[in-house]
Amino acid sequence: MASSDVNVENTNIKTAAGVSLDEHQKTIVGSVLDLFAGRPSLKKLQLWDDNGVFQDPITKAEGRKQYEPQWYGLQTAFSEIERLHHEVTDAGNPIKMDLKTRYVVKGIGKEQTISSKIQIYLDKSTGKITEVQDKWDGKLPDSSFTNIFRQLNSVTVPAFVSVPKNDEEDAKRGNQ
Repeated sequence: MASSDVNVENTNIKTAAGVSLDEHQKTIVGSVLDLFAGRPSLKKLQLWDDNGVFQDPITKAEGRKQYEPQWYGLQTAFSEIERLHHEVTDAGNPIKMDLKTRYVVKGIGKEQTISSKIQIYLDKSTGKITEVQDKWDGKLPDSSFTNIFRQLNSVTVPAFVSVPKNDEEDAKRGNQ
């Protein structure tokens, strides 16, 4: 699927010296950058495997019913999302990328800047995303206590964040 078919907004993908991406990888990376910018769409999420996983220090969402609301939830939680920097550092599997993003929490105006090491894993046969890891300051928690809260978040966010049922509903929300 080409980036134009998916309406990827982030098409200017910055890469480290010596790193080059093929067209499919550019579409994948651009769509993931869009997701981190709070610009989800059903088409972009079709690039994900149904059993895909998204994890960061506050959630571990497994499967479409859990990871889609995580991405749509960014629009709900933040009034501003600004990408300050990104650079793809490895075009392998996983695709590795440095990402720095500034978020402003809706309602209270609290600003937070997060520096992440992103890893994007692809299914070799389908080319779909099987997992995205967002390691804040290069780390994911590994304690059982923290993992309980990550699992809880992956179940509660879908209860509060709705995902559009079709492209028309998605477009009404301003998503492409």
